Amino acid sequence: MSKIGLQNLKRFEVGVEEGVALVTITHPPVNAQDHVLRVELVRVFDILGETDAVRSIVFTGAGTVFSAGADLSERNALEGAPGGYARHNRLVRSMLDSLAECPKPVIAAMNGAAVGGGAVLALLCDILIVAEESFLAMTEIDHGMSGGVRHLIRSFGASDARLAIFTGERITGLELLRMNVASACVPRTQLLDYAREIAATIARKPPLAVEAAKRSFGLTEDMTLRDGYRYEQSQTASLARTEDTREAALARAEKRNPKFNGR
Repeated sequence: MSKIGLQNLKRFEVGVEEGVALVTITHPPVNAQDHVLRVELVRVFDILGETDAVRSIVFTGAGTVFSAGADLSERNALEGAPGGYARHNRLVRSMLDSLAECPKPVIAAMNGAAVGGGAVLALLCDILIVAEESFLAMTEIDHGMSGGVRHLIRSFGASDARLAIFTGERITGLELLRMNVASACVPRTQLLDYAREIAATIARKPPLAVEAAKRSFGLTEDMTLRDGYRYEQSQTASLARTEDTREAALARAEKRNPKFNGR
């Protein structure tokens, strides 16, 4: 599994095999999000997004925790530094944007607890696969804070989003599946294999078309139905002139598997 120039990371391990990148948070004991982790996450997803050898990404946590959210031990330093919260909030937004805007599809393999900011990371991924042993919780309310509302509304119904935010209660992996928040719920021992299989399927698709589809999901969310469909039509018109689209047609005619090169 190649490292693609991301060997000097302190909070992540990254490897690429057959078009699939595996990104693992490695910040024991609970993969909490500190300043270093946020800076590195931006770097990781920016680089993977521009790496031709990567066509899909699996995102998980080391051990039995996906991410316990923000490292609360940094709060005192933020409060004592002029402009500290402004800089901190800007970095948090950059971290989340780098994940959401990565042009390659990201499959979250939620291996354990995803709390607060950890839950937001999981929900920002394109596809959410959860372990039976996992749970999601928005516990900011218990610390006298509030956050995650806008992200939960994208994935949960209005009542369920409010229930999660107002109570901070745990939502198990099986419950996330029942609520249609997760696409699948499997035993933790099977989680990575399951997520990798999805990622490998995506990696075999024409990469320009996959990236166009991801752009459509991101850009049309706040458009009207008419404007969103018009945008997708413009994407299709551009893709029709690519080598990959011609290869797909030729492979069908010749009854063989296509070979896509991202052109």
